[in-house]
Amino acid sequence: MSLPNPAELISQMALRLKAHLEHRTISEPRFIGIRTGGVWVAQALLDELGNHSPLGTLDVSFYRDDFSQNGLHPQVRPSALPFEIEGQHLVLIDDVLMSGRTIRAAMNELFDYGRPASVTLVCLLDLDAGELPIARCSSMLRANCATSCPSMVCPANCSPKSSTLLTRSSKSAAGR
Repeated sequence: MSLPNPAELISQMALRLKAHLEHRTISEPRFIGIRTGGVWVAQALLDELGNHSPLGTLDVSFYRDDFSQNGLHPQVRPSALPFEIEGQHLVLIDDVLMSGRTIRAAMNELFDYGRPASVTLVCLLDLDAGELPIARCSSMLRANCATSCPSMVCPANCSPKSSTLLTRSSKSAAGR
């Protein structure tokens, strides 16, 4: 299996995200990258969109539910959110969606800062290994992995299934 070109995926992601935001009439979303992999994806996405708004970064190390089992990540950094969260439309960006635990931790941290109007989740790669109820509308690259894939490099038994954008609104997620 040859790996896709991340620049092409970012370009496709930008087009689909722009269409999604226009459809939802969201004109000034706030972008947040989850450390560490989501930050570079978020910056590349902002560059591709030609958006010069500030990028927030989230380090969810202290919010993870497996913190007591795995301990603290050796490179913990403070989160930096250069804008208000309350009432904002957020685009939460990560590189890989696996179990959903990182996304749950990110949502917990974000809600400590305030209640956003909506949250759109954008991931470059969906490993389709969900353990938590985060609905997968779609993703840029979806791999059917029964095994744990620790990085962007999937084992030989992974096969891409689609090439679409993963989005999720907090209103939909909450059943409202």
